[in-house]
Amino acid sequence: MMKIRKGFRAAAVLVTAGALSLGLTGCTKYDTTAPSTVRKTDAGAKFGTVDCRKAKCVALTFDAGPSENTPRLLDILKEKKVPATFFLLGKNHVMKHPDLVKRMAREGHELGSHTWDHKILTDISDDQIRQELKRTDDAIEKLTGKRPTLMRPPQGRTNDHVSKLAKQEGLAQILWDVTSKDYKEPPARTIRERTLKQTHRDSIILLHDLYKNTVPAVPGIIDALKAKGYVFVTVPQLLAPGKAEPGKIYKP
Repeated sequence: MMKIRKGFRAAAVLVTAGALSLGLTGCTKYDTTAPSTVRKTDAGAKFGTVDCRKAKCVALTFDAGPSENTPRLLDILKEKKVPATFFLLGKNHVMKHPDLVKRMAREGHELGSHTWDHKILTDISDDQIRQELKRTDDAIEKLTGKRPTLMRPPQGRTNDHVSKLAKQEGLAQILWDVTSKDYKEPPARTIRERTLKQTHRDSIILLHDLYKNTVPAVPGIIDALKAKGYVFVTVPQLLAPGKAEPGKIYKP
């Protein structure tokens, strides 16, 4: 299994809806859209399982899997009746664990792309970007029958040009506002405490089922947030009845 380097950093792209932001390249600017601005106010609109205009919705997302830790995570999510959004890596993950990808889809989770080989998209050629996106989409569609519509760029590094190429592939980019920095492999208790401290209504929570201490933190995160009245939804449900548009970047 490919090991993501320990030093990988979640992107510090702390922006508000519609605001121009500096990317990690230091000179790249791009717009982001908040989930709350995507929702329609039509009284007759269909919101699916929950109306996030009224409920305190949050989206639990997991990057860089599946891995040997994923079966336990899926057991926890099933037991607690929590849907999640998984941004999957193609090489050595989707290809190594096809049964887990099928299980995720079967149990109602949303599947998106985290690229094929975790290359930083702002650092590679157009052809390489297309391959990073297309190969993963193809692999997920072959296993589940559904082509991803969502993508999370490695380390959150993106720009307008990446967005243009993602649009061609039919992908919207999903960033986050909550990170426990579990890629540094802190204790499960620290992961839980950091996550709870940052989470608010409409948060998109970034975790990784790749790291050994993350999955043990998940039950406590779920229980504590439910006790505070939060409702867990997938990213598409967070936007409903609006939909993520290919080529756009979404972040709370």
